[in-house]
This record gives sequence, C-alpha cells and structure tokens, in this order.
Amino acid sequence: MSARPLPATLRRDLDLKLAERQVEWRSPGLAGAVVRNGEPVWDGAAGTSDATDPGALPTADTQFRMGSITKTFTATLVMQCRDHGLIDLDDALDKHLPGTRHPDLTIRRMLAHLSGLQREPVGDVWESLEGPSIDDLLAGLDEAEAVLPPGRRHHYSNLAFALLGEVVARLRGAPWAEVLQERVLDPLEMRRTSTVRQPPFAVGYFVEPYTGRAVEEAEFPGHGFAPAAELWSTTGDLGRWASFIAEPPAEVLSSDTLEEMCHPQVMFDLDGWKLGWGLGLMLHRRGERVVVGHDGAMPGFLAGLAVRRPEKVGAVVLANTSSGADPGGLAVELALSVVDDDPDLPTPWRPGGEVPESIADLLGVWWTEGNQLVFSAHDGHLEARGAAAPSSSPPAVFAAEGPDQFRVVSGRETGERLRVVRRPDGTVDKLYWATYPVTRDPRAFGT
Repeated sequence: MSARPLPATLRRDLDLKLAERQVEWRSPGLAGAVVRNGEPVWDGAAGTSDATDPGALPTADTQFRMGSITKTFTATLVMQCRDHGLIDLDDALDKHLPGTRHPDLTIRRMLAHLSGLQREPVGDVWESLEGPSIDDLLAGLDEAEAVLPPGRRHHYSNLAFALLGEVVARLRGAPWAEVLQERVLDPLEMRRTSTVRQPPFAVGYFVEPYTGRAVEEAEFPGHGFAPAAELWSTTGDLGRWASFIAEPPAEVLSSDTLEEMCHPQVMFDLDGWKLGWGLGLMLHRRGERVVVGHDGAMPGFLAGLAVRRPEKVGAVVLANTSSGADPGGLAVELALSVVDDDPDLPTPWRPGGEVPESIADLLGVWWTEGNQLVFSAHDGHLEARGAAAPSSSPPAVFAAEGPDQFRVVSGRETGERLRVVRRPDGTVDKLYWATYPVTRDPRAFGT
C-alpha cells in the first residue's frame, strides 16, 4: 500500500507544532519528518543548522547526531546474529567476551537494560569528551560495577550496549561499524547515516540559560563507545529506519524478530506504566496505544524516533541543542497526529470462501471456564475470540499440525495446542485448548 499525501490542514498543523517547539525549547534548529507505509509524507524544519548563519535552514539531508537511537541499530545487529544461530539471547556475556568480571550478565538483559551494569564506561568520559578505545573499554570491566543485581529493575547502561557492539564484532569477524554498514545501512539504502559527520551537517550547541547565547559543543568521538550512541543521520534516513521498524524487509530482519524486539521486557515507569523497554526499543504507552522507538542525546544534540507499527506511521525529530528539548515526546505526538487526524480506511469486508472440512464442524459457540468463545473460519484457517472481547482485540489464530491437532500461532495462548476429541460416530465431543476443556455448553470444572 502506497502512502497517500497528508491533507493540507494536517501538514500545516505539523509545521506549526515544529515551529512552536523550536521557540519554546530555544533550540537553534529543529528538523522533523513523518513516514507512512514506507514513504515520506511530511518533512519540516525551523531555525538554523548553524548559529553563525541564521538562514541555514535544516533540510531532510542535514546530518544531526542521533545519540542513543544508535542502540536500536546495535540491537538489530544482535538479533540478526541470534537469527543466524550465532548467539542465544540468554547466553552469558562471558561466552562471547571471555574473562569478564560480570559472568551473570546475559545478552537479553543487556538489550533491555536489566543487566544491573553501571551506566557508563569506567573513567570520566563526559568530562574528557572522548570515549575509550575498545581495549580500554574491556580493560575497564575489571573496575566496572554491578550497581544492581541482574534482573532486579531497569537501569540504563551505555556500557552494556558498547559491549554488545563488541560481541557483534567478534561474532561477525569485523568492526561494529563495518558490520552495520554491510548488514543494515547498505541494504536499507541509508546513505546519509555514518559514524563521523559528513556535510551538510548541523552544528551542535549548548544554549546558555540566561543569555540565550549558543556555544558550540565539542564533537565527542565515541571510539569503543560507538555502538551506544555514535551515529549521525538525517530525517530522510531515519525516516527509512522508522519504516524498517514498522515493517522490516526480510533480508534485513524477519517481522517475527522485530515483533519480539517490541515485546515488553521491563517497565521503566512503575507508577504510570507509560514507558517500558523491549529488546533495544523504548515502548511509549499513550492511552490504549503503544508507540515504539528511542530517544537520543549527545553533546549539542537531542533526537527522537517514534513508530506506531499497526498503522505503519513513524516520526523523527532532530535538534541541535544539548538540553531543554524533548524531541522524543514530539516524535510520538507527530506520529499519533497523523494516525488520528488522517486515519486509513478500514479494510473492506469480503464474503468468505470455502471452509476446509477439517475445521467446518469446529465453528460456532463454545464454552470454557464459564466464558463463551466463538470459533470462526477466516481465509481457510481457524480463529477464536472471546464473545465479550472488543472487535479491536486480535483473535487467536490456529495452524493445523495434523488430524484434529492445531497450534496457536498468534493471539490468545500463542504456542499452545488445540486438540479435538471426537465421539465414536465422528462428531466433535469437546476440545482441549492449552489443556482446558472446551465444550458446546457451559459446565462447571470437572464435568
């Protein structure tokens, strides 16, 4: 499905949101973009990419530093390695970086910021503004602290992602940056994403709070720290990345694996449950909806990426300021504005086709645990949903595994088996779903 143009009123609203935030945040420059169904549908900019040239309006081709959005790329490389049989997510770090002082760290926990490892590499990197070499980073593990027991709670760790980058490098036999180029950037044609800035690029600034003067920030070479936050990119390229997260091409990552990355591993916001973490992805809850992506920050730059996967809508916001801005929040707002104000038409209902004999006598109303279930046929396969479930709730979808044997492939009780029990005359007596009896009439347990 190609992306249709946004209505002029919605484009104007997005322009206004971006312009107002540039003023509110006092960011020298701000650039944004929205994609839908894999295509750009809006881009906007306000301010300047260079404070010495007020007319240097950022464009979709202007590089900004993305900061920790880099982690979503490193996580993708790790998941590729898993899919290729090179690693298991529950492997201990020591299996791939032998001799570490922290043998209890697992790849899964590191991806979800559940490792308990200290936040930053050993040393005063945010004062020296130069990341350690990979050799120094690894040597520093002898001093790095486990500030929490593994799995106790979310604790953000740049160090963990730097180490994951080195794991990828060793598994692939090439530096992290080369693996990223070959296995992600080139296949997705992200030609304006790089580990070092390439013109045209935005200059990063710290804006003094009382004078409004923009002071140029140091560039901060990441070195061994690179897999956590090194990349530079544009709204054009990050729009492609948002489209990848919405619907990945199989040659880069399977859709099942991307879905797995979006599955919650830990809740960051324990009171409001508005922010959780998957495998390398932030999960923002807004009402009944979840938007996935990541925020980023480096000296002189703040960034936000947000994707509403069901509607295949993504948004990117990049700012060349060190503080006082919330591009991540704005990216979520822009994406949901498009979803809400220019929704897709529902898929037309069409009459069903022939029903396979193997499921024909399973259709209709059933009962389990005092609750009514409705089994139906859709595109030749069996589905089930609770009679009281809202229409927006996905059904359980079954795949046949043999005569009268089915497996749930999505929805309620994914992975569990459905077994059909027949009477001597061949008619269906009952079902067993995840071992629970399912009958045509409501019954108490054990009857």
